[in-house]
Amino acid sequence: MEILITGGAGFIGSHILAALQGRPDIKVVIFDNLSGGSREHVPTGMELIEGDICDQERLDTVFRNHSFSAVVHLAAQTMVPFSVAQPTVDCRVNLEGVLHVLEGCRMYKVPHILFSSSAAVYGDNLNIPLQEEARLLPTSPYGITKMTTEHYLRVYHELYGLDATVFRFANVYGERQGEKGEGGVVSIFCKLLSEHRGLTVYGDGNQTRDFVYAGDIAQAIVRALPLTGYHTLNVSTGTETSINELIESFEKAVGHAVPVDYKAARPGDILRSVLSNQALASALNFAPQTDLAQGILRTYEWYCSAASK
Repeated sequence: MEILITGGAGFIGSHILAALQGRPDIKVVIFDNLSGGSREHVPTGMELIEGDICDQERLDTVFRNHSFSAVVHLAAQTMVPFSVAQPTVDCRVNLEGVLHVLEGCRMYKVPHILFSSSAAVYGDNLNIPLQEEARLLPTSPYGITKMTTEHYLRVYHELYGLDATVFRFANVYGERQGEKGEGGVVSIFCKLLSEHRGLTVYGDGNQTRDFVYAGDIAQAIVRALPLTGYHTLNVSTGTETSINELIESFEKAVGHAVPVDYKAARPGDILRSVLSNQALASALNFAPQTDLAQGILRTYEWYCSAASK
């Protein structure tokens, strides 16, 4: 099969490419504007086409020149603070861009699209662990675009028969996150510690998140390529981890105590977050396997290696 991965040279895309490397049964085409990705992430033998999802003509040419069995849509504006500051830009990239991809699938009869959504669609909901049937009440323009895209996928499935798999990612971390911009809390901590600096925590550190390793995200997406129908799946560990517990994992990775500066909590920050992964296990017979200590060590060692180059 031949698959297209938009944004495939970026953080999560790089882990998917690594998972697919050496698969003779799958030909991979990457479409990426390289604003957040890198050519270095693309293994030899995979085709990289430089372009932007907002460039409909360029994207149409890619669909016309290939016969894709599936599209993995990762290309997006991913920063919540940026979406708050620049909601129109966020909307253009995340909604106009996805419509170009969806129209490519419809016009060139691609049977399946797999979409990277986010826990941000749930907003601040304390009925945890959150299941896929929970109400959607995003609290940022970024979350709104993810929720809206999910509705577009459902409608394209109902109107045009396009099979769609929606992945709602928990807090993803791993190597190569935040290389070209602000990443999640794990990448921020990695960068600070690799520079021998202390950490800043807003609040008392008891706020919780569900940290899932990017390599496990990649495995879920690869396993889902043959799915048919419409599916919405949380990709998560189902484990609630406090920021203080995260810091303990970092202390094990670096081998010493870490200085932490606790500041006042920021308004609007979510206090607790964890997603159920029961639907993922049922649909794909899979649950993330990388425990936090192992994943943090792997990520921190990569940051140290990258910082020394």
